[in-house]
Amino acid sequence: MIAREIKPDILSLVAIDWDRRLFDQLVPLPEGTTYNSYLIRGSKKTALIDTVYPPNTAEYLACLKKAGLRKLDYIVSNHAEQDHSGSIPAVLKQFPEAKVVTNARCRELIADSMPVPADRFIEIKEGDTLSLGNKTLSFYSTPWVHWPDTMVTYLAEDKILFTCDFFGSHLASSDLFAIDERRVYSAAKRYYAEIMMPFRVHIQKHLKKLAPLAIDCIAPGHGPVYQRPAFILDLYKQWAVAPPRREVVIPYVSMYSDTTQMVGYLIDRLMERGLSVLPFNMVGGDPGRFAASLVEASTVVFATPAVLAGPHPDIVSAAYLMNALRPKVKLVATIGSFGWGGNVISKKIEELLAGLKTQVEFLKPVLIKGLPSAEDYKSLDALIEAIAAANQTL
Repeated sequence: MIAREIKPDILSLVAIDWDRRLFDQLVPLPEGTTYNSYLIRGSKKTALIDTVYPPNTAEYLACLKKAGLRKLDYIVSNHAEQDHSGSIPAVLKQFPEAKVVTNARCRELIADSMPVPADRFIEIKEGDTLSLGNKTLSFYSTPWVHWPDTMVTYLAEDKILFTCDFFGSHLASSDLFAIDERRVYSAAKRYYAEIMMPFRVHIQKHLKKLAPLAIDCIAPGHGPVYQRPAFILDLYKQWAVAPPRREVVIPYVSMYSDTTQMVGYLIDRLMERGLSVLPFNMVGGDPGRFAASLVEASTVVFATPAVLAGPHPDIVSAAYLMNALRPKVKLVATIGSFGWGGNVISKKIEELLAGLKTQVEFLKPVLIKGLPSAEDYKSLDALIEAIAAANQTL
């Protein structure tokens, strides 16, 4: 772990977790991640912005020492989750004069999970400022990206926005800055899909709140620093604010060839109508890739065989995940085949998507017995026409 300069007297301290493959026992990390902390040296006071994950505490303290930190006045905590706050107790022990600067909700959450005495906190509110001498920090509340306590910190003189989880990406890289924007795009979109997308409405509000700030640099809590803030800001506007694209996502499972034939036919006919199509075989698939595919999609078609008179378990998981992530999807359909008892497949999928019922139109399902017949293909054609017609109005 090394300290690197973002701007004069502003250092980035990044713990690179090259090998972590699962976050919170839930989120896949195909490219690892980082835990980012920032050191700001003002003319009178010194502040840390967030800390790092507890397994990296020892190397973090060593890095602070190597960076020449002898006195610390403040630890700004933008978010209480321990991948950002977990090293606070150790830093306070190392620097007994330091205070933890945060909002009331974050203070409560930190106190609930870590041994931080009440007298070590300085509680701030929306719009408060903190002087470091020649540098000034101001604080903006951004709840529900992705916890109720989250906030961002703005360094006025250097026009840097420290955003913790907001605008982050799970990407282990030796690059301090987002130089390879194509690679960062994929990691940031996946991060948005898995962590931020359920809070899309809140993100829309926070983007408006932050819009008046002059921002030269965005320094998140995971992934590289954005020297071109418009890159990530424009992406978040596209993902969270813009209407969905004319894109059809097809999560599918086929136990024999019946459902596969239906999916293949659907893909070809939709492509002929100029629609973008993203099929996902959900058996052993990557749920993070599926989640990312939902970010801009207008339509999802679940394709499944019947399993004990219901959808295949992997399709059940896909529907459950989609309901939890709350994408801006407008159309949902179900296709599939059964040998017996398959007529409740679509009903069960609709029940799993109950959280989306106010925004989604459920199209007439196409559920067939055995291999698709000529009549079944006509039913698929009717579904395809309905999808194409609805997408023309987006």
